[in-house]
Amino acid sequence: MLYNLAISLSRSQKRTIILFIDVLLIAVAYLLASLLLYGLSRVSPFARPMFFDLAVLLGVGANLIAFLGLHKIKLNAYQMQGVIESALVAVVLVATGAMTSLLIASIDTPVQVYVVTGMLYLILTVMARLTMRQALLQIYRRGTDRTNLLIYGAGQTGQQLASALATDDTLLPVAFIDDDPRLQSLTIAGLRVHPPAEIDDLITKYDVARIVLAMPSAGRAVQSNITQRLAKTGIEVHVMPSFSDLISKDAKALSDTHPIDFNDLLGRERLEEELPGVSDAYRNRCILVTGAGGSIGSELCRQIVSCRPSSLVMVDHGEHSLFQIDRELRALAPDIDVNAVLGSVTDKSLMSAVLKKWDVDIILHAAAYKHVPLVESNAIEGMRNNVFGTKVMAEAAREAGVERFILVSTDKAVRPSSVMGASKRFAELVVQDLATRSPSTRFSMVRFGNVLGSSGSVIPLFAEQIAAGGPVTLTHADVTRYFMTIPEAVRLVLLAGSFARGGDLFVLDMGEPVPVLQVAKQMITGAGLTVRDDDTPDGDIEIEITGLRPGEKLHEELLIGSDMLTTPHAKIMRAQEDHLSEIELAKALKALREAIDARSPDLLTSTLARWIEKFEKPESATVNE
Repeated sequence: MLYNLAISLSRSQKRTIILFIDVLLIAVAYLLASLLLYGLSRVSPFARPMFFDLAVLLGVGANLIAFLGLHKIKLNAYQMQGVIESALVAVVLVATGAMTSLLIASIDTPVQVYVVTGMLYLILTVMARLTMRQALLQIYRRGTDRTNLLIYGAGQTGQQLASALATDDTLLPVAFIDDDPRLQSLTIAGLRVHPPAEIDDLITKYDVARIVLAMPSAGRAVQSNITQRLAKTGIEVHVMPSFSDLISKDAKALSDTHPIDFNDLLGRERLEEELPGVSDAYRNRCILVTGAGGSIGSELCRQIVSCRPSSLVMVDHGEHSLFQIDRELRALAPDIDVNAVLGSVTDKSLMSAVLKKWDVDIILHAAAYKHVPLVESNAIEGMRNNVFGTKVMAEAAREAGVERFILVSTDKAVRPSSVMGASKRFAELVVQDLATRSPSTRFSMVRFGNVLGSSGSVIPLFAEQIAAGGPVTLTHADVTRYFMTIPEAVRLVLLAGSFARGGDLFVLDMGEPVPVLQVAKQMITGAGLTVRDDDTPDGDIEIEITGLRPGEKLHEELLIGSDMLTTPHAKIMRAQEDHLSEIELAKALKALREAIDARSPDLLTSTLARWIEKFEKPESATVNE
């Protein structure tokens, strides 16, 4: 009956009822104030002074409530702003009563009566609205089953979620969970905050069917660690983005979130989807990744742990980057033996000791100096690290009997015009040579182009420039590049490495080369801005052409020759390219060593020009002595 009555009332009827109640509460507050101050014997609403007071207060109050629209505020939306407006009505009532008492001699009501009236009115109107709101919610929810849920995270997002779900017909938050001891035992947004140790008891007590992780500002490793712990409860776990993300991404309703896919969180089964059985190549093996702190190396580590190796050894000479990926993986995969080795791949004794200590099965060699202009001006160190670091690592792998060695290479190694590209081509030649005379270790190389979002790549650079108001700098209007996401490139590297036979040079299908000018324009318009050029001089962001940098190509290539063979994966091809003989490579490495030891740019240039296909040293390149 009450439900039918509640839904049968029109909006105007509901507003009239609320207005009537608000006005009635003014009279109730005035009479209660008089009772409290005078007692029952002196209170009569029909007495002339009190009757006049009530008439004035009710008239002013009714008009002010209607003017402020208090009666139009939905009960569900009556929060702090509504309380403030109710307080304003109370203040006006006090002021009106005081002015009436001062201006009309026949009205001798003490000012304190009006003060108490205002205070009581504010209390009564807030209590009345909250009571009506709760009563209506109970009426509407009668017979409706609600899903009980716990909110993990009592921070801003968790509190906003609890407030948003307070009036939801399908979801009922019953408690907060938070790791912060300062919040535990407090009541926030009407919910008690409990420590994580009480999760199992709360699930049983409240018959919880869902847990929402409301910690969008926490790092990926922290969220992964929490979600893995929550997975053990057997309860469905959902992840909650921040409310700003919900708005910017045009997200659906809060109740329409999707459960966390723990396999997706760890990258698990992604390799299996593309090539069934590939994870077996890395499962229960000891994997070593060099350059583990870099963009490619760190993603290699993340995807490798999804293959369940027996152990993962990460090598990098950058302390901060190595610390970051080590901390992330220890939280992401606490059951896997993760080891961080701080050192350079040019240190032969260290690399040999590492391979022996952990009995490494597979090496993924991603360590390299890769920023073209920087390596161009530091050519000696670039060659030392990229070429001899690869030589040291590859020879140590062969001596230790490592099962597989996979070199991560680049399209800049094809007919290089930069020292960085030449160094990577030299590294390929080293690996190709060892592949021809290694009885046990299978050496292979994987070559691909630019990856989106890697350190120093054009995408984050453009994003920074756009955020700063421009200009966006472009080296040439016609420059093109191959692009691939870091996860996709790394996934294909691991796939290629799984079916390497020895001596393979794999080339990833990067699709069609993309004009970088087009990328810049799309990023500007994607940010809601306009390009400033001759046609639109009032645009927001200008694209400035700076000229090709030393060693930079207009168009990149992926192949030296034209012979290509297919592989089990459509996006991975096997290239057939000539390489130096063992004697030729020995001469080339000897000349390169002499150039490095002498720190001679001229000798380095002549060595590269002699041994690297189509190499042309840019005139503007220099070397730091």
